[in-house]
Amino acid sequence: MEPRIQYAKTSDGVNIAYAVAGDGPPLVRVPLPGANHVQRDWEMFSNIFPPLAQTFRLVLYDARGTGLSDRDAIDFSMEAMVHDLEAVVGRTGLESFGLLAFHDSVPMAVTYAATFPDHVSHLILVDGYTKPSDFLSSPACEAHAALLDKDWTLYTETLARVLMGFDDPHVIDLLGQHIRACVEPEAYRAFYSAAVMNYDVTALLPDVKAQTLVLHNNSNPYNPVRAGQKLAAGIPDARFLAIDDPNYERLVALVEEFAGAAKVQPTAPPEAGAFRTILFTDIEGSTALTQRLGDEKAREVLREHERITRECLRAHGGSEVKTMGDGFMASFGSATKALECAIAMQRAFAERNEAAEEPIKVRVGLNAGEPIAEEKDLFGTAVNEAARITAAAQGGEILVADVVRQLTKGKDFLFADRGETSLRGFEDPVRLFEVRWREEE
Repeated sequence: MEPRIQYAKTSDGVNIAYAVAGDGPPLVRVPLPGANHVQRDWEMFSNIFPPLAQTFRLVLYDARGTGLSDRDAIDFSMEAMVHDLEAVVGRTGLESFGLLAFHDSVPMAVTYAATFPDHVSHLILVDGYTKPSDFLSSPACEAHAALLDKDWTLYTETLARVLMGFDDPHVIDLLGQHIRACVEPEAYRAFYSAAVMNYDVTALLPDVKAQTLVLHNNSNPYNPVRAGQKLAAGIPDARFLAIDDPNYERLVALVEEFAGAAKVQPTAPPEAGAFRTILFTDIEGSTALTQRLGDEKAREVLREHERITRECLRAHGGSEVKTMGDGFMASFGSATKALECAIAMQRAFAERNEAAEEPIKVRVGLNAGEPIAEEKDLFGTAVNEAARITAAAQGGEILVADVVRQLTKGKDFLFADRGETSLRGFEDPVRLFEVRWREEE
């Protein structure tokens, strides 16, 4: 199914088309002006984008002047390209994400990663360069320059069939038509004859802090392999891989290997009888939120809950057992790690809520015991009690059973005794403790 098109507005008033697909670690494809169209790309490059959406929360967008974005905004300066990316990141609520860039979009990705190092977790640069002199002397580039001012249809068909490195007949047959649908001739020429000639990220490479993978095709007709090597050599700790993959058939697997491991996979729970700490989250007032905002905007808020929860689980070694739309169930081998994760979640939600139009108030409950494992799920009294403890909390609170408090003694956690509480479905009252997670408490 094609992704749904939405719009973000840049700080200089340009409407940028974007689409989001999948659920996982966020990955933003930086567009290549002249060959990006968020609706057409999904089918045109079906070997890349739909498979990536199976592992990542994939964000595609069109640069200004191209695709479904404002086509009359013909400004491809680096400043304008960064404005486009900023608008999409802000609209989707991303805080930490990977960037995937091809060819002439590589300098854009490097510029953003160097300028906003706290936002970019992974950087995947494919067939890129640092500045135009890296490739201007290549025969393909010289032929490209000679044809650029010729008949538009002739140029795009020649580009697709002769000058591009694809050898997939399907792509070759459709690429010329695709380019003509993506951009107007004057915009395309403005990009390649003016904007690209001013791109130079050589001085920014040492400022890139993200984990970086540089992939470069040995047979790239435009950028020789040495362009990719130069790019990788300038970025601290970057990994370089020369490949023979003109149609990018291996790309998805390489990206998943490099950046997809960060995804919290729903894993099979431990064997029956294994002692685990069970953690539940639940958004307070989720039904009212949906009624107030509508399905679409409420889903955006829920995605924020999912992103923050999964990032915290990943950082603290938690295993996602399942998600219930407005809540998660996770398990930990360590009660200390579980409690640290719960505190990290609440602090992350509190930080997010400071600037958010719609706050997310999450209740968190923890219990420990020996659950029953069955078909990748956990069952039993310990699990049921953890769910009921969560329901007893208020938004922004962490409540734990006494067993969790006992297991984490001496670990500098602060607890407030909430006394014995009757939980639905349990005959005997349960003694609960509130975890004081705010720094001022």
